[in-house]
Amino acid sequence: MKILLVDDHPLFREGLALLLHRLSSDLQLLQASTCDEAFALCEAQPDIELILLDLSLVGMRGMDGLAVLRERYPQMPVVVVSSADSPAVIRQAIDAGAMGFIPKSSSSEILLNALRLVLAKGIYLPPHVLLGEPSRQPLGRAPSAAAGSAAAARGEPLDALQLGLTPRQAEVLYLVLQGKPVKLICRELGLGEGTVKGHVSAVLRALNVTTRTQAVVAAHRLGLRFEPAGAAPAATRGGSGR
Repeated sequence: MKILLVDDHPLFREGLALLLHRLSSDLQLLQASTCDEAFALCEAQPDIELILLDLSLVGMRGMDGLAVLRERYPQMPVVVVSSADSPAVIRQAIDAGAMGFIPKSSSSEILLNALRLVLAKGIYLPPHVLLGEPSRQPLGRAPSAAAGSAAAARGEPLDALQLGLTPRQAEVLYLVLQGKPVKLICRELGLGEGTVKGHVSAVLRALNVTTRTQAVVAAHRLGLRFEPAGAAPAATRGGSGR
């Protein structure tokens, strides 16, 4: 497992490095103190599996760096780890494409569990940001919506297919949650723009939301998990994608 930690405080990086080794015995941790250093490492090592990004950096600020990372390296999920954790800042980070936000005030166990969730293709948001978001009931097919709500209430992981989505729509939903634009989703899945837009509309309706940020919050509430990339049979890729 290869993780990139971007923070301009050496002491914090050293402490977090010790903690992160609890995630995996074969962890390879890369460190950067600026966005420019992070970009160089991402360019040299495209197999980075996760980026942890502080927002208060010298030079280019973390929020601007997040936008660049999502544009240049969309395959690398980014989790913000920051002491600036107001709901407005968290929503701004999610709008910019972050797959999670962990306040620096969190305990070590919360941080590790949050990272495990993101590595398992889930989404983590701190509880306090959800307090300002209205609960949304998935609309999809009635049996699927009921199953989703029941699973969420029990704290069980929920597969996107339980919302009544097709495997292709589940793929599109995960890419939407990553903040990828329609044209990039078209390229990754080998689909036409009209087909992808149709799938995007379907997955937003299934979550009863209208924006990507609302979808992230809804996915977090439901505890959605996704199949690993490439798990779908090859026959499902290309073609009509229906």
